[in-house]
Amino acid sequence: MNDAATPRYKRILLKLSGEALMGSQDYGIDPKVIGRIAADLGELHRRAVEVAVVIGGGNIFRGKGLAKAGMDRVTADQMGMLATVINALALQDAIERRGLHCRVMSALKINQVCEDYIRRRAVRHLEKGRIVVFAAGTGNPFFTTDSAASLRATEINADLMLKATKVDGVYDADPIKHADAKRYERLTYDDVLSKKLGVMDATAIVMCRDNDIPLRIFNMAREGDLLKVVMGEQIGTVVERG
Repeated sequence: MNDAATPRYKRILLKLSGEALMGSQDYGIDPKVIGRIAADLGELHRRAVEVAVVIGGGNIFRGKGLAKAGMDRVTADQMGMLATVINALALQDAIERRGLHCRVMSALKINQVCEDYIRRRAVRHLEKGRIVVFAAGTGNPFFTTDSAASLRATEINADLMLKATKVDGVYDADPIKHADAKRYERLTYDDVLSKKLGVMDATAIVMCRDNDIPLRIFNMAREGDLLKVVMGEQIGTVVERG
């Protein structure tokens, strides 16, 4: 890849699941994995791409699962939001150890460990070249971090939203269970909703559709793919207006 090439996208939002941080572990954060993610984000920063991240907390706690077991759903979701703050602080540390500037902004007020989310301040951080990690989802129960990602991407006027997964795009069936599963290179928002493809929850897809934010699903584990996507290569599956 030519270092002099101009990125196709100026400002992106990357949605990372908490599970993406586990690597081969059953729980928690794999230092090698989070280090590689930080290095990938640093490479985007070197290309003058403005980078925001929304991170989940499933590697530590899943509120929805505990709610099914009988816990109050609001309490369970609030615990899940706190798990995303832990992940965000870990990612911030990995980024800053590479000499980059990073800010964690939480939808819940936790002033002693990170900033409150304020849209104008978030945009200003991006304009100053700081990587911004959004934590605690939307700050409300019953909303997923997918919905939070779509909301933040809309608020910061992202040119592209990226959903990092364990597979290289969207398939018509589970590619792990079905060897003949077909991968889509392009879908419309309405395709995702009508086919119930499970790319993201419906609220997130509708928000991307209504605000015309293209969404690309790709495999974060494949080294270099994040940069290739931002540089304009056709990696994974794109979801956009028809």
